[in-house]
Amino acid sequence: MISAGYRAAIIQMNSGTKLQENLEEAYQYITEAASQGARVVGLPENFSFLGGLSMRMEQAPAIAEKVPSFLSETAEEYGIFLMGGSYPVPLENGKVFNRSTIYSPEGKRLASYDKIHLFDVTLNREEAYRESEYVEAGSPRPVVFRDETIGNWGLSVCYDLRFPELYRLLVSRGAEVLSVPSAFTYTTGQDHWKPLLRARAIENASYVLAPAQTGIHGDNRKTWGHAMIIDPWGQILVDAGQEPGIGYTRIDPKRIQQVRESIPSLEHRRV
Repeated sequence: MISAGYRAAIIQMNSGTKLQENLEEAYQYITEAASQGARVVGLPENFSFLGGLSMRMEQAPAIAEKVPSFLSETAEEYGIFLMGGSYPVPLENGKVFNRSTIYSPEGKRLASYDKIHLFDVTLNREEAYRESEYVEAGSPRPVVFRDETIGNWGLSVCYDLRFPELYRLLVSRGAEVLSVPSAFTYTTGQDHWKPLLRARAIENASYVLAPAQTGIHGDNRKTWGHAMIIDPWGQILVDAGQEPGIGYTRIDPKRIQQVRESIPSLEHRRV
């Protein structure tokens, strides 16, 4: 259990195809969040680059080289825990991992998770996605980072949100805060984003922190926005709307304990 409460911030971005500009924008948001007392700051999925597939694959080596240093140095500069959204990590087979990481206030990488559920969907005749064509699924194992300062964090990325069994495994391994950095499509976000986030919070009696992408990226990619923080009861504490920006709330260990004691569904499981 978390020893004491702390302030957390989630960042909503409109990342584009220029790596350095995206990093500079992320840095500005992190700087502001740290100045407002955030102990933990979360970035969205693909915060350092979001655009066409061919450009993303071309830039993947440069992204994978720059992003870890950026996250480490920025976390250390501001003395914060930094959840680095996600970014591509090239593999020898020509694909990439979609990796999410947490860095310590000393700039040390504390945990990393490679997205395991890949977004292969056909939404309509004009909109289809085949993430598996360029992303390699990570090892299907839950990743929980344990810390007395910020609590036990369960890591996930975007499309993972549709697979409740992953979050139940994370909570079974001690997670109290569920991290869901995302670039949810505008089409699905309208109907599914909020209900899925609230469901994951309610059924697991956990905080859910979901930094997000918003707006148009490249020529035709459109994301929903509405980065959210939801408490263990399912109450929406932060909704960032559709503009880039920062949302704040306090992560309260007493709230987790209160909800889990009042409705002990995690103890009532039979399967």
